[in-house]
Amino acid sequence: MPRLRDVKDDLSSPYLRDHADNPVDWYEWNDDAFELAKTKDRPVFLSIGYAACHWCHVMAHESFEDNDIARRLNDGYISIKVDREERPDVDAIYMSATQAVTGHGGWPMSVFLLPDGRAFLAGTYFPPTDRHGQPGFGRLLDAVSEAWETQRAIITEQATDISEAVAKDSRFIDRLTPHRPTESSSSLTERLNHHLVATCDERGGFGGAPKFPRPSFVQSLLNQWASPQSRRAASVTLDAMSREGLYDHIGGGFARYSVDADWHVPHFEKMLSDQALLASCYLRAHRVCGEGSPWRDVALDTLHFVLRDLQVPDGLASSLDAD
Repeated sequence: MPRLRDVKDDLSSPYLRDHADNPVDWYEWNDDAFELAKTKDRPVFLSIGYAACHWCHVMAHESFEDNDIARRLNDGYISIKVDREERPDVDAIYMSATQAVTGHGGWPMSVFLLPDGRAFLAGTYFPPTDRHGQPGFGRLLDAVSEAWETQRAIITEQATDISEAVAKDSRFIDRLTPHRPTESSSSLTERLNHHLVATCDERGGFGGAPKFPRPSFVQSLLNQWASPQSRRAASVTLDAMSREGLYDHIGGGFARYSVDADWHVPHFEKMLSDQALLASCYLRAHRVCGEGSPWRDVALDTLHFVLRDLQVPDGLASSLDAD
């Protein structure tokens, strides 16, 4: 069998480099790690995150750098660390599992697996000790270890249920099979915009806190600019995102999301993908609306931010750390 490699052997990822020296025996994602879990009859603890994720670093500093918690992981688990930007395929599968278990997703993603890779328990950030109604990570590790020894059948059954939910959600075969629409594209577009108009709230945007920008939704509304309802929904959302706290009025660019539903308090991480989509959206809005709109300046300032702050020697950085 090839030698097992831990994350200290492969530090191409800034996320993995940041966690290479803490006391947890992290392994990279490969077959050997799962084979070791099978040989030692241990569950796998999978931690997925990325370099610019604030709460990923919080959990790392609070829990993974804690010697007592590291000892529990090293003694009872095979621990795998994954950078979601290097392995979006792994991230997508276990995000589906996390959403099936908790009803929401996010990072850091903390997933407990059978040695065959099936998830039986999942969550996101866990504090080191019980806090605000959340179980402490150390206590969670102890509970999972006890269940592994005394309730293996229940764990296996739970893994089967989660795997079936993930398979149903993913529908890989359906996505690859040619689809013959039973409804015209114009009818589908009309129904989509009716839904977007109905779900756009008076503060702009779609959904409650945390509130994310949805540039593809706004683009769809812009395509129906002749409709007063679509025009209003697009305008109020564009105004809210660019006038409130989501937008950086000093440095340009958009934060990842707003912590509240009023766009006042941003989560300060900035993603390159968000800047690209939102700059394109605001330029499209300017072309649709015509001269006199403020949206061209928002787009240009966003692009200036990208060129000024996200340029690195070999291209563009994917994100700016929230810290």
